[in-house]
Amino acid sequence: MATIAVQMDPIGGININGDSTFALLLEAARREHTLFHTTPERLSFRAGKVSSRFEPLTVRDEAGNHATLGTTEEMPLSDMDVVLLRQDPPFDMAYVTSTHLLEIADTLVVNDPAGVRNAPEKLFVLEFSDLMPETLISRDRETIRQFRADVGDIVIKPLYGNGGAAVFKLSQDDPNLSSLMDMFDTAFREPAVVQRFLPRVTEGDKRIILIDGEFAGAINRVPPKGEIRSNMVRGGAANATELTEREREIIARVGPRLKELGLVFTGLDVIDGHLTEINVTSPTGIRAVEKLGGPDVAGMFWDAVEAKL
Repeated sequence: MATIAVQMDPIGGININGDSTFALLLEAARREHTLFHTTPERLSFRAGKVSSRFEPLTVRDEAGNHATLGTTEEMPLSDMDVVLLRQDPPFDMAYVTSTHLLEIADTLVVNDPAGVRNAPEKLFVLEFSDLMPETLISRDRETIRQFRADVGDIVIKPLYGNGGAAVFKLSQDDPNLSSLMDMFDTAFREPAVVQRFLPRVTEGDKRIILIDGEFAGAINRVPPKGEIRSNMVRGGAANATELTEREREIIARVGPRLKELGLVFTGLDVIDGHLTEINVTSPTGIRAVEKLGGPDVAGMFWDAVEAKL
């Protein structure tokens, strides 16, 4: 048995029906590991040690009664055998700071905090740009206009967005591009991600889960009628699926790089054979895979982590 801490958003507010962190915690409890809970703002450094304020954690698969927290106590992270880095984005400077502190903690952190910091989800994927749809990273309006003129209909989204928030589709003659860029310039300091629109997104956006760079499970997320966003938090429906030969090629290319960076649990997003994102911060999909009769992804995760201890 091991002592496992999870650094996440407050556990009382999660939706256990779709939460992958909760699925990992249930499997850890089944294996009789000792669980602790903390949140990122509690991290501290003093006298050469990184510490946090933890609560003992008990979990059960009961909506509304899914977690019991014990008395809070400050402890060094070195008291933990494993720390799960599982807080949700935004991937901002607070998130980056937590990766720096976790990196110097004397314990195993999963996913590796340096790997997470160095693999922003919409930038790291550019290492594999030949697997992607035509993509532009820019905030220069003339460059974006020219890109749209070259490729046709486009999708624009924030560079550090998540969960499908602020994702827009613009046709080649849509007059709203300048107004949309006004909004992006007001809301975000970073460039935008602009990609050629893939019409077959209506047939699904496949989430492919990798454990230590190897295929572990997949679901096909189909957007609701009238939407292009297939994220389940946006009403997307998860369906069982099989991998295509193209998707196996993508895994073979990307998987070894993820393992090299210590990114044990990752999620690839693939639309019509095109890699669009590599999710490394707090990927989802485990519970959907389970409900559709797929592999035991949580079990595979803990097998991989326990092998590292």
